[in-house]
Amino acid sequence: MTHTTIKQPNLIKIALYQPDIPQNTAAIIRICACFNTRLDIIEPCGFIMNDKRFKRITMDYINSCKIKTFNNFEDFKIAKDRKRIILMTTKANIKYNKFKFKNNDTILFGRESAGAPKSIHNIVDHKLIIPIHPKTRSLNIASSVAIALSEALRQNNLYL
Repeated sequence: MTHTTIKQPNLIKIALYQPDIPQNTAAIIRICACFNTRLDIIEPCGFIMNDKRFKRITMDYINSCKIKTFNNFEDFKIAKDRKRIILMTTKANIKYNKFKFKNNDTILFGRESAGAPKSIHNIVDHKLIIPIHPKTRSLNIASSVAIALSEALRQNNLYL
């Protein structure tokens, strides 16, 4: 497997809305560290991020990932300052690979157990879906992050 170096820190961000499974968040921290992408975490989380067990499953990637936490969705939305928030959801009609990502987009993912509430669906800029086989329910959130982030980076030519 070959590795391509990522250019300077990109402006595309990943955001997790109230994540509730620490192993998935740890995998997403690793993805964001490897792609030099900031991770925004909208609290409350279903686990304690400072817990030594959580830090153990993130390995050393937690030290390589830029993580910003927000107390709630309102604080997160204010911090975006008119930049686009793209929600990845099974309740969308636009396929992620047919959408034009911009270099300052934030790609938002809902809770593993419940997705994003309707109130968030109503205020995001765009909603996208990753099409999967009709006999399956959904992808793991870490896999979805990798798929969507890779497409956004590819479209914006953020690989060397």
